[in-house]
Amino acid sequence: MRPAHRQPPVALTIAGSDSGGGAGIQADLHTFAAHGVHGTSAITALTAQNTLGVTAAHAAPADFVRAQLEAVLTDFDVAAVKTGMLGDDAILGVVAEYGGADRLPSLVVDPVMITTSGDSLFSGDAAAYLGRLGPLATVVTPNLPEAGQLLGREIRGLDDMREAARALATYGPRAVMVKGGHAATDERGAAEVVTDVLWCDGQMLDLAAPRVQTRNTHGTGCTLAAAIAARLALGHPLAQAVAGAKTYVTEALKAALSWRLGAGPGPVHHHHGRKSATL
Repeated sequence: MRPAHRQPPVALTIAGSDSGGGAGIQADLHTFAAHGVHGTSAITALTAQNTLGVTAAHAAPADFVRAQLEAVLTDFDVAAVKTGMLGDDAILGVVAEYGGADRLPSLVVDPVMITTSGDSLFSGDAAAYLGRLGPLATVVTPNLPEAGQLLGREIRGLDDMREAARALATYGPRAVMVKGGHAATDERGAAEVVTDVLWCDGQMLDLAAPRVQTRNTHGTGCTLAAAIAARLALGHPLAQAVAGAKTYVTEALKAALSWRLGAGPGPVHHHHGRKSATL
């Protein structure tokens, strides 16, 4: 007799597709599955990319993003949502419309605005991005370049990160996590500890973990935001969901240390905590 399985909660990702499978929708769905959460999706863009970079991108029409959201939200009891690449003001407007109608619960906003190489992934106004999604978000998770673009200033060091988190929180999210993985290195190279700062419910917390020296870092931001959403869908308290997601990503980086999937920065091991079942 097969064992009975608990019905999983449902999470929704609104993001772009990564044909290389390391980031975007693909990373989000891997992360949801690794947490025992059923993943649904609304794809905002198609990209032709691999571990070496993006060679082409095709944005989905805003009306088609709306159709995907409507299809998912009218049929599934979605418990948490995360956003990634939104692309332009039209898609941002659709997401804000659904969020404003209380149809995007426990919203995790990963402001995917700049590639690692510095290319823009959002053609609209950064202030409008914050103004429209900030009041709807449970947590916003920018890295240092994204926080800098959103605020119009360079972010350097922990004091700047804390001030940035406070400034971003004035736009209305319950929490802001400013990620420190892009922090400047010293004369010895990359810092041995990565510290993120979390402004949550009026308190500032530092979340530190040893830096994992690996080239396989593609999609870590997507993975972190998706892990937060998955944990919120599972009912974890917000600060606990964020801290647990950071631990999950750290372990995923460690588990993929020896991987060589492609010639450039590869993905993390999203399923590092799962044991294969005999079918």
